Amino acid sequence: MELPRGMNDFEEKETANIEHIRYHFKQLSNLYGFSFMDPSPIELLSVLETKSGPAIKDEIYYFKDKGDREVALRFDFTVGLTRYVTSQKSMKLPAKLSSFGGVFRYDEPQKGRYRYFHQWDIEIYGKPTLESEAEIIELTSRLFDSLLLKNITIDINHRNLVESYINKIFNSDDPQLVEHILRAVDKIAKKSKADIIKEFQDKYEVEKLEKILEFSQIKGTIKEVEQSFDTSQLESWDELKDLVDSLENRGVSNIRINFGIVRGLDYYSGIVFEVFDKNSTLGALAGGGRYDSLTKAFGREDIGATGVAGGVERIILTMQEQKIIPEITQKRVAVLYINDEMQKVAHSITSLLRLANIPTDIDLVGRNLKKQMENANTARFAVIVGPDELEQGNVVLRDMINGTEGVISLEKLTEDPNSIFNLEKP
Repeated sequence: MELPRGMNDFEEKETANIEHIRYHFKQLSNLYGFSFMDPSPIELLSVLETKSGPAIKDEIYYFKDKGDREVALRFDFTVGLTRYVTSQKSMKLPAKLSSFGGVFRYDEPQKGRYRYFHQWDIEIYGKPTLESEAEIIELTSRLFDSLLLKNITIDINHRNLVESYINKIFNSDDPQLVEHILRAVDKIAKKSKADIIKEFQDKYEVEKLEKILEFSQIKGTIKEVEQSFDTSQLESWDELKDLVDSLENRGVSNIRINFGIVRGLDYYSGIVFEVFDKNSTLGALAGGGRYDSLTKAFGREDIGATGVAGGVERIILTMQEQKIIPEITQKRVAVLYINDEMQKVAHSITSLLRLANIPTDIDLVGRNLKKQMENANTARFAVIVGPDELEQGNVVLRDMINGTEGVISLEKLTEDPNSIFNLEKP
């Protein structure tokens, strides 16, 4: 029996990593005043089409239910949260909502993403303000900090800035032209400049396409960008500078202007941003921005919206690349015993540690020590009960990562079960 292509069974280690990210995300979203909710996993197809048009059918799971209604599985949290907020006429604004869970997309499976995968998401609904964007980006930066990820850069841009420059280069205000060129810019991180020009040259002048693609390569600090390009001709440049100023005031320094960030979805209407590990080829770990046009599509002209979503599996892969051990693994203990006579003491120690809320494993079927050691591969530390040490009132402590060993008395272990972590810094 096989799973459908692109689906995956999440084993214990994977679910532990997902829960590790969920824990940090919920801690932070609560700290920043976001209310957690889980929008429905099934939406009417017409609701999802409000966001992305009829073409979205090619990218999602949809079907008719027993009532002959066209429904679809959620492909992100933004639609459900926006549908909910726009339907609540008496909701106090600004509304700050967060979500974490699984989403479905019928696209080509890739490293770090299946057709069912996990996302975290935060949204702010209400009067459009630059400080809302700053808060969303600040929380995003803090989340990656809390996960101990290094080399993280948040690239920011403004859709209006790029759209106005496209209109200027092509001497046009055709929305369809802007849409096509934005899609070309959005592909620059995945395709070569030559391939993009080849794809679009039948419709647009190559010289103008090249100029736009060169523009999309501009990135750096405010000062670096202003030194390399005449920003006085760009609409919304001052708004972008104000955002950078607000973020620096909040202590967020890992930001960079990047004119190539446009977020391919049509509903983005202002500030946009994406998060990257500078040393990884995995692509964006998170992305978001302002999308006031979506709330308007749901019939609420009075509500603006800004938010961000991150790919959990892709973040886990980044943590593995950087050899970051989640806290769950850091605190897991295995109790091992040399022979059958040591089992009773080993089980007593196991119960003691579990009563102290320390995740602890022990072999239940009487395997030899070598086999027990092999099966303890999910533990960060091991307590080894041997006859020689036990005769002295001690047990062996072993760091399962670097092999360092020491001893601890049963008396001390009983008084302070957390003392088994003393080997964490040998």
